[in-house]
Amino acid sequence: METRQLEAFVTVIDTGSFTRAAARLDLSQPTVTTRVKALEQGLDTLLVDRLPSGIRPTAAGAEFLPYAREIIALTARARSAVAADGQPHGRIDIGTVAALTTYRLLPVVEYFYLRYPRVQLSMHPPACGEAITHVKDGRLDCAFLVDTVMDYPDLATKVLCREPLALVAGPDHALLDQTGVTTEQLLATALIRADTSGEYHLRFDSTLGQQPRTFELDSIDAAKRSVANGMGVALLPVIAVAQELRDGKLGLVDWTPPFETYTQIVWRRDSANAALDALVDAVVEVVGEQTC
Repeated sequence: METRQLEAFVTVIDTGSFTRAAARLDLSQPTVTTRVKALEQGLDTLLVDRLPSGIRPTAAGAEFLPYAREIIALTARARSAVAADGQPHGRIDIGTVAALTTYRLLPVVEYFYLRYPRVQLSMHPPACGEAITHVKDGRLDCAFLVDTVMDYPDLATKVLCREPLALVAGPDHALLDQTGVTTEQLLATALIRADTSGEYHLRFDSTLGQQPRTFELDSIDAAKRSVANGMGVALLPVIAVAQELRDGKLGLVDWTPPFETYTQIVWRRDSANAALDALVDAVVEVVGEQTC
């Protein structure tokens, strides 16, 4: 079992295609196929189902996949450690939501850029509800969440600060004239959603019992402009709309979430990554200096 065989297998599963895997790895398709077959022969089991509808892992392949990711990650760290003179280094893949990236984490990125020149930070917006899964299976080294505080098996969690949410509408929206807005009124109103990877949306939908008519946009700014123009309402961290509320471009709907949310970072307890340890320390320091 070789690392390059594991990389071929993981990339085939991630891309759903031997052709796309070959392009991502900058290899020929026969080379990728040969490496996957060699891995299957070495393990004496079929890992990949080759179906007319596409590629998917077998039951054994699905069970083996997180181990393959872990071996690849540990191999990369081991190779890097040999040449790093003990300094934090390498790449950290981070799951986060747009509101946190823009309004909380940019100072952390700047801090890391200056203090740890050998560390590369790469931020990704996983699909809503998938951040924890991606940390567990090694696709992400850590994830920042805006969510209720929960315990996750095998994961370490650090609560950074309370992150209150605000339901906002444009200055002329009818809901701004209402007191004690009801669930029925919210379900009758369009919801503008930008932070589609935010776990707090799951809590909101659960509170309503169903999802209202929703428009998903690709940026916080686009969502705020749409709300200001009267398209609907948006649930966002207060930090992301504080300026617009002060300027009167948005108004606060009289509805309070029946749950409290916190900004927090999660990572695997068994992670042996000096760069990640440095990131956690930096986040605690930098976010702790912000007004939460």
